[in-house]
Amino acid sequence: MRMKKFILSALLVITCMATATAQKFALVDMEFISRQIPAFKQANQQMETLSEEWQSLIDAKADEAKQLYEEYQRTADKLTTAQRTAKEEAVLAKEKEAAELRQQYFGPQGKMVKKQQELLGPLQDNIYNAIKAIATEQGYDVVFDRASSQNMIFASPRIDISNEVLARLGYSN
Repeated sequence: MRMKKFILSALLVITCMATATAQKFALVDMEFISRQIPAFKQANQQMETLSEEWQSLIDAKADEAKQLYEEYQRTADKLTTAQRTAKEEAVLAKEKEAAELRQQYFGPQGKMVKKQQELLGPLQDNIYNAIKAIATEQGYDVVFDRASSQNMIFASPRIDISNEVLARLGYSN
């Protein structure tokens, strides 16, 4: 009985090891791929332009608040209590407007996130579909992104399918 358990345990361990080593892995470098696709560059440039434009609007609103505050500080000692309160509230209202504008453009549900999804989402979907097709055709069980893996110290270039993905998308490297 003891020998039978040992043999069954050994077979189970061998089967598990064979299954684990039978998995095929591949790598892609999403940064490399995106740098090779002109539409990515155009989308990123458009995002940068919008970001600068929106940031300048926010900065202008913050500057208005700063100017109101500086004016308040220069004249505070000459103002009545009611006037001081009104000026303070005006400064706080401008600061709040700037904060709301920042949230509107750069917040988690802001215009920047939506624009990024609009411009980059379809491109990322195409890359994902190309990776999925290659992985399915070539029998890869797992595909890692080299660019986002901070723990990867070394990977053989022979398992990098980035160029195949680009070729599938119609871009040659």
